[in-house]
Amino acid sequence: MSVDPSTLRAQQTTGGSVEGTILLIDGSAGAFATVRVNGTKKGTTADGTGHFTLTGLTPGQHELHISMMGYEPTRQIVQVENGKATPFIARLTAANNQLNAVVVTGQYEPQSLKKSVYNVRVINSERIRLRGAVNVIGVLNNELGFRFSSDLTLGTTDVQLMGMSGRNVKILLDGLPMVDRGDTRESLNQIDVNSIERIEIVEGPMSVSYGSDALAGVINIITKKPGAERLGVSARIQEETVNKDYNLLTSQGLHLQNVGVTWQNKGWNVSAGVTNNTFGGWQGQATGRVNDWLPKDQLFGHGKVGYRTDRVNLYYRLDALKESLLSQGAENVNTQQARDQKYITTRYVHQLQGDWKLSGRLQLNGQASYTDYQRRTQTTLLDIPTGRRTLTLGEGEQDVSTFTSQTYRATASYKVSSAVSLQPGVDINLDGSSGARILGSPTINDYAFFVSSTINPTARISIRPGLRFIKNSVYDAPPAIPSLNTKIALTNTLDLRLAYARGFRSPALRELYFNFFDASHSIRGNPNLKAETSNSLNGSLAWQASPTFKSTLGAFYNVFNNLISYGIDPADPRISMTINVDKFKTTGFTLENVFAWKNLQATVGVSYIGRYNNLLTQTDTVRYAEGKLSPFMWSPEVNTNLTYTLRKLDTKLSLFYKYSGKRPSYLATVTADNQVSATLTEIAAFHWADLTITKPIAKYLTLTTGVKNLLNITRLANTSTDTGSAHSTGGAAPVSYGRSYFLGLSFQWYKN
Repeated sequence: MSVDPSTLRAQQTTGGSVEGTILLIDGSAGAFATVRVNGTKKGTTADGTGHFTLTGLTPGQHELHISMMGYEPTRQIVQVENGKATPFIARLTAANNQLNAVVVTGQYEPQSLKKSVYNVRVINSERIRLRGAVNVIGVLNNELGFRFSSDLTLGTTDVQLMGMSGRNVKILLDGLPMVDRGDTRESLNQIDVNSIERIEIVEGPMSVSYGSDALAGVINIITKKPGAERLGVSARIQEETVNKDYNLLTSQGLHLQNVGVTWQNKGWNVSAGVTNNTFGGWQGQATGRVNDWLPKDQLFGHGKVGYRTDRVNLYYRLDALKESLLSQGAENVNTQQARDQKYITTRYVHQLQGDWKLSGRLQLNGQASYTDYQRRTQTTLLDIPTGRRTLTLGEGEQDVSTFTSQTYRATASYKVSSAVSLQPGVDINLDGSSGARILGSPTINDYAFFVSSTINPTARISIRPGLRFIKNSVYDAPPAIPSLNTKIALTNTLDLRLAYARGFRSPALRELYFNFFDASHSIRGNPNLKAETSNSLNGSLAWQASPTFKSTLGAFYNVFNNLISYGIDPADPRISMTINVDKFKTTGFTLENVFAWKNLQATVGVSYIGRYNNLLTQTDTVRYAEGKLSPFMWSPEVNTNLTYTLRKLDTKLSLFYKYSGKRPSYLATVTADNQVSATLTEIAAFHWADLTITKPIAKYLTLTTGVKNLLNITRLANTSTDTGSAHSTGGAAPVSYGRSYFLGLSFQWYKN
């Protein structure tokens, strides 16, 4: 008997195959998950039902790497037999449920939330996608502890975190600081939401690791990294009403377009993306040519090139922004003229980052960034009948303010033993500014050396002490800034975290030298400001009863000395200026529950936050001394995020809800006999809700639609004559332009 050699060769080279299904932890399909065979170039993408097929595999064991945006990657072994189809099932855990997410902020190396000594909140790309967000504030506005306030005159929005203002919150982009022109955190709205992989939030001082401005906490915006795919193309369009205003062919409404591409080969990776975001403004209660919410055009661009091996990861990234805000003035009926202002912002952020694993014990990390930020004010006089524009020559009406920032940061992480790790580092920040509204061309240089250690005396206890030594070119910093973080695993399911940290914040250039005067603002910088210091205690108790349920109870207490805020210029009571407040405190607690059950994923939380008012203790001393008056003004919050999967329809329904309680405070008033008294004022409570529907409609296309601000909130009742800041525009506190409807399409295509 003889055998045909060609038949024998066919039998030997046929190999085996894998017929697999990717499921999520709730049992729904892992649509369009990526499957890669480690050690080979083979791979594929699951279809909309989570099914995939791999063919031509050699017999034997293979390790499959499964990944999907918004979910933790997994590796599993499969046994392949020649000529047979091997069944395979993998389940992915969603990172956005915060149960098993990997975090990097403040860590020596990426590690799970459970192992971190910090209490970190994570919002990943899946949550962002489900929200249909067009900016970062649209992602954060229903998070516990976050409050936002808008300046309609300048078209800017500021953030409060756990009762503290935005100037005490450090905004990071891939671990490096963002630059802001004023004391408001404009940078949060000047980051392309389409480039974000996830957002990590650490509450409490991070001054040892990140220096100035990190007294309230850190918001780390982490951009997308290359996946397992060799080539990828993504695109997104979204159309949205602004209250009842919308026109596809004009700027009315909100219009977003985005396109991005990624490529990698033999260790090299390249990515780039462009986003255009056009907001047509909203007139609201204004009349004529004037808008309550200013029209805004934003053009984002980013590019990245990197090289990666098992030991080295190096990349350069550029993020660019051009933003234009238009403030149209009212028509003068006598002259038929109107005064318009345009605010043009450009921002270029260059980053160079690298990691080098020298050995199993030693790893080096280097980061460098350069930011060039410019805001130009252009004022013109429009002759309405002829349409002719001329530049005005009034003080401050033609202005260019420039801010530059350089950051150089290097760390070394060394494992002394299995129980002890050490991380020394240097951090250099060089800031400069110039402009007509800035006194001179001032600079502030900050040089720091910091060191921390992770000590594990037992498998259940982790202790991280840290020190930061600072040399500031303008201010005398404390000799050392200490911190101590601990994590104790009380049981396999119960973790206790306790922390103390001292904070230091030198005044920023804008607070020292920036002067701003217009129809709604009278602000003067104060070169005599003192540096802020703080002492903070915080703790949390986390109970993870199962892979699908986690409950975290947290509490904090912060004491600030020389807190920088706004007060009255003693030389001119019509002018606000930056001042030091002798003492300020915040305290409160949070309770957050995250769980998944069958087709439902949910987050339910509550917080109760108190803000200290020094004015009350000084004006009502009798009742305060008798204990009849609390110096803290309390405000509650409740939030709920629900996502329900309709398996048969492959559709996700999501509700994002938050209740923000009334926010009381005391303002100084002068009585008829020239005595200063404290008057209670309140900004009213409100409910916010977004409802979205997400459904794959083709192999590479996903539809997202819904309603934002379902309850149509626009302004909040405010018993104060202004909104309580130097940036006040007076009257009711603006929140939003009202209910809006949106429809979006996302395209994702990958090739291995």
